[in-house]
Amino acid sequence: MKIEINKLSPEKIDVRFLKEFAEKAIKIVKLKNIEELSLVLVCDQRMKALNKKYKKHDRTTDVLAFDYGEIILCLPQAKRQAEELKHSLKEELGILLVHGILHLSGCDDGTKTQRDAMMKKQDKILIKIKNLPC
Repeated sequence: MKIEINKLSPEKIDVRFLKEFAEKAIKIVKLKNIEELSLVLVCDQRMKALNKKYKKHDRTTDVLAFDYGEIILCLPQAKRQAEELKHSLKEELGILLVHGILHLSGCDDGTKTQRDAMMKKQDKILIKIKNLPC
């Protein structure tokens, strides 16, 4: 699967690890309904506009996933969450990336039951990725 990364956020970050992380997650999830994946890192303002337009929520969010194979990650939100949860930005971006890939595979988190099930899958995938050789 071709993976394209676009950094539209002005913040500095080396995003090369995202491609390798995405490749591992895609294999574990067995994502087959998408031929190409686009990862886009954006600022708060752009994410808020996208969230309002597509989800009708007038606020920023951490990740949006679109069925045609695009995952949008909000870099400033990921930084805030990483600080709050006391782990690295790379770890937070990995979590958000897996979450987006699960959405592309058909998982939903609209209800508490769905969210709990999705979080269990997400945690299992993250453990598997950490245990894979580099």
